Parts: sequence; C-alpha cells; structure tokens
Amino acid sequence: MGISRSMAERKRQLVRDELSEAALQAFAFGGFQETTIDQIAAAAGVSRRTFFRYFKTKEDVIIEFLSEVGQLVPDALRARPANEAPPVALREAFMAMVEVYAEHPEKAIRLAKLILETPALRARYLDRQFEWQQELTTVFASRAGVDGDADLGPDVTVAVGVAAFNTALLRWVRSDGSEELSDLLERALTLAAPAIR
Repeated sequence: MGISRSMAERKRQLVRDELSEAALQAFAFGGFQETTIDQIAAAAGVSRRTFFRYFKTKEDVIIEFLSEVGQLVPDALRARPANEAPPVALREAFMAMVEVYAEHPEKAIRLAKLILETPALRARYLDRQFEWQQELTTVFASRAGVDGDADLGPDVTVAVGVAAFNTALLRWVRSDGSEELSDLLERALTLAAPAIR
C-alpha cells in the first residue's frame, strides 16, 4: 500500500515538474501573456484539465518556481559554518541561487526579465522575496546569538544583502547577460559590506 502510494506521489511530482518546465520554457521564449495554458499542456503532453489539477493559473507556475529557487538562499545560509564572517556567509547563500540561474543562463535571463518587467509577476516576486527575507533574518539572528526582535542587526544585514542581490539581478537583466551575475553580485556585496555585520 505504502509502496504504491509512493509511486503515485512520484508520478504526480513528475507530471508537475514536466508541466512546470514546459511552462517556464514557454514563458521564457514565447512571453508570459502570449503563452496559453493549452500550449503549456500540449508541450508537456497532458490535457488542459491535467494542468488545472496542478496549477490554478499561469502565475502559480512562476510563483512556485520563485518559491523553490528563493528557498535555496536560507537553506544555504543554514549550511554555512557558524564562525564564517557574515558578508562571506551571505555571499555564499546568494550564490546558491546564482548557480541555478547559471545552469540555463538564456532561459534564466529571459525569465528574470519577464518577472521584473511584468507588473503582476514582479509584485508576486517581491511578495515571495519578502517571505524568504524574513527567514534569512531569523537565520542570521540565530547565527549571531541575538534576539531578532530586539536587535536590528540581522534585519539590516539581510535587507542590505537583498538590496545588493536585487541590484545585481537588475543590472544583469539590463545587460542582457553580457555581464556575469556572479561578478555583479560580488561587486554589489563588496559595496554593501560595511553594513553587513
């Protein structure tokens, strides 16, 4: 019983992953508004009805992607050595996200551009980013051994780090990928380092 349920869960996850990949590919190269649910379903080899079993809207595909990629940052920060300097730990945590983008740079930059230039998607992106920013702050407070509700240090550290990441991301998109995101992030965090403690 448990084995068959596990197989069913794996099959559902596989279908979800295929739908998500088909949608992200279509959005990146065909545009968000221009891509229809029927096109996504056809690309994934499933019916329109199957799409709606996994996602309520096209936006939900993007939001799930953002949530998964964004979660890499606090997870990576938790894995950093406890005695590592905050600027280094924060840079390495953000690099976990940059590495995902680097796996498929053309698709990644198109998706980033799409998200930043589509008001509804940008709003959802900032909403998700706010969530993992709060989680990063909690992790930093724990690493520093301080009460995050009383000490502003972790909040400021993370806010500055996120601003540096967003600045690097925006510059990367504007350069159409001609500049390396990792280099831009390094430069932005170096400028921000005095505020990261």
